[in-house]
Amino acid sequence: MDMQGSRHLAVSQQQAWEALNDPGVLKVCIPGCEKIEPTGEGQYAIGMAVRVGPVAAKFNGKIALEDVTPPASYTIRFEGQGGPAGFGKGSAQVKLAPPLEGRGCDLTYTAQAQVGGKIAQVGQRLIDGVAKSMAEDFFKRFDDEMAKRYPEAYAAAAGPVAVAGKKPVPVWVWAAGAIVALAILWLLAR
Repeated sequence: MDMQGSRHLAVSQQQAWEALNDPGVLKVCIPGCEKIEPTGEGQYAIGMAVRVGPVAAKFNGKIALEDVTPPASYTIRFEGQGGPAGFGKGSAQVKLAPPLEGRGCDLTYTAQAQVGGKIAQVGQRLIDGVAKSMAEDFFKRFDDEMAKRYPEAYAAAAGPVAVAGKKPVPVWVWAAGAIVALAILWLLAR
């Protein structure tokens, strides 16, 4: 499965970068996330509950950050096991950049994932739908969390950005959502 997307965020590139690297923020924003704990430099253990159609499972996995270029980009590699439900693994490239015009920053991501086991048996169409829904949920939660932490950025964004029809969503939310969705799918496929 491949996913890609981009978002304009109301927060600065540095604020988005810090949030994307904060396990506390990620735990709040990743749907079904029960734990995310640092295990080393750029490495984390993650536990989540996921449901894809009739298959529900708890997954345990690992996330590793590679090719880290603060505050502009990194690659996230993930893998997870969900027992009889399956497994998932993949990677996502996340990039943050100042917007061409206006305030905030732009986030883009490209993610690839593989799933196996019972999760893979429910069908690609259902898996893709769940992944997209989880990514949207992640970005909504991320946007809400950033609005709580940086209300001044969202107040400023309510001007020209809102008029242009762009809803500000933090960059790391898109990246993390795609990564989480891929990790969940991988975990479910195992």
